[in-house]
Amino acid sequence: MSYNNELYQQVILDHNRKPRNFHAIEGAKHSCDGHNPLCGDELTVYLNLTPDQVIADISFTGSGCAISKASASLMTTSLKGKTLTEAREIFESFQKMIKGEAEGEETESLGKLVILKGVREYSSRIKCAILAWHTMICALDEKTEATTE
Repeated sequence: MSYNNELYQQVILDHNRKPRNFHAIEGAKHSCDGHNPLCGDELTVYLNLTPDQVIADISFTGSGCAISKASASLMTTSLKGKTLTEAREIFESFQKMIKGEAEGEETESLGKLVILKGVREYSSRIKCAILAWHTMICALDEKTEATTE
């Protein structure tokens, strides 16, 4: 097992056991329910924005596999304080990285999120990793439901 694989596993387990921002935001202006029928993951993402369209608060609730929960936890910590434009750009970069369409410099802007690129070694788990991200975009777009189908 390589160092990167060990680190990947440690980060997934840590964020699964102790997810960051794992709570509902009472009165959230934006929220969306996300489902991954393949794995059974179900998440709700909550968002509040400042008047100048910065993510003031973001959280999630739900149940799912370790990868789904860890990805949601890492996403919320990474997006808090970002503009909507930055959040959408990070979503695009993350999605490309997870699918193996981006490497090296293209993923530098992702910071800690790069650890999740190990998911692409398990193709059946890619939808688990991107569920929270699609659900976040759904919430920003003021839709109520997202799916990985």
